Amino acid sequence: MEQEASLRSFGRYAAPGILGQVGISCYILADTFFVSRGAGATGLAALNIALPLYNLMNGIGLMIGVGSATHFTICRAQGQQKEADRAFTHAAGLVLMAGLFFLLLGVLAAGPLARLLGADAETFPLTSVYLRTLLCFGPFFIMNNVLLAFVRNDGGPSRAMCGMIIGSLSNVVMDYVFIFPLGMGMFGAALATGVSPIISMLILSGHLRSPARGFHLLRTRLHLHLLPALCTPGLPSLISELSSGVVLLLFNLILLRLAGNTGVAAYGIVANLALVAVAVFTGLSTGVQPLVSHSSGTGDHAALHRLFRYGIVTALGVATALYALVFTFADPISAAFNSAGDPVLHRYAVSGLRIYFLGFWCAGLNLTTAAFFSASNHAGMGFAISLVRGVAAVPPVLLALAAIWGVTGVWAAFPMVEAVTAALTLFCVCRVFRAGRQA
Repeated sequence: MEQEASLRSFGRYAAPGILGQVGISCYILADTFFVSRGAGATGLAALNIALPLYNLMNGIGLMIGVGSATHFTICRAQGQQKEADRAFTHAAGLVLMAGLFFLLLGVLAAGPLARLLGADAETFPLTSVYLRTLLCFGPFFIMNNVLLAFVRNDGGPSRAMCGMIIGSLSNVVMDYVFIFPLGMGMFGAALATGVSPIISMLILSGHLRSPARGFHLLRTRLHLHLLPALCTPGLPSLISELSSGVVLLLFNLILLRLAGNTGVAAYGIVANLALVAVAVFTGLSTGVQPLVSHSSGTGDHAALHRLFRYGIVTALGVATALYALVFTFADPISAAFNSAGDPVLHRYAVSGLRIYFLGFWCAGLNLTTAAFFSASNHAGMGFAISLVRGVAAVPPVLLALAAIWGVTGVWAAFPMVEAVTAALTLFCVCRVFRAGRQA
């Protein structure tokens, strides 16, 4: 890892992180496109109903991976190699436990989970098939997230990016093959998504074979007192993913009441494009996390200031580009996912894209700052920001705006929640920097 937080080193870590996370987000985006073509609005609604479980699974993987890899990097910066290896060993143990949990959910509870998430008689068969298949691949999703974080923190951002992108491209190819030539429908879409992290791990395994790698498995028992240190830095990543799941669930339930499955299908288009946008900011945050953690571990406060400034400027620039693209191309984007040409679905989706994506200026600020705080020993503030934007502010804002403006209010809820959270974010930033406790 480069020692100084120069603009060049920032770009070296940020760019692969962004590209890799965008690649991962294409798992679900490819499913959305091909399912919309193969199963129409009903399949699109079923996929959107199942997504909160994907968010939960991905969030737990990110929490374990980002949290443990942050602890690993700080330990190595301080010359504590045995503690660094212990972080990886414990992360592997947590993966086994979490992966088994999701596997059992898929085998035993896919049907009840589909009902709980809002599937009705029309969408239940497709939703339960997708959930059962996806959850059975839970161990691979979680292990892939952990390996990506450790390889990136061990000086391999380019290999991590390659693993994510190749896994995602394989998902796109398999989606097409499984759904159309082989006629496997929703099961094929879920199977393609589940195989993708396995392919990513095969790419990452090259780093594991390198004698220069900086993390190893130890013969050690589980030390429970280490779990907070390993998981706390990754909590904002978990909360961010959970927030996406909570928003999906609440939006689905309200849109079912306001506009039926057509409204849920429209939100499927909006939400899956939003997943790509969130992935950009997640990639930015996780990409530069090794530099932030290293600077924090060595006490280089000037470098931390520079990294924070680079991150915020990049996030706001990305948000501007995203909104320009979505506003300009909302019509063709909606049409691409609306194979039946349903005018109501098209109208909802175009309006939703243009209103919903207004929130990404504030979302970029919130996500980047929360991750930065967590990687630099201010995990409490990072957690508070993530909790407000992902849990606390969503239900009251969503319910109030939906009651006033109906479907339009649903789309406006995301920008309003992010704006409320941005006020807290700016307060935290001012408090940390003015007090001289550089993040």
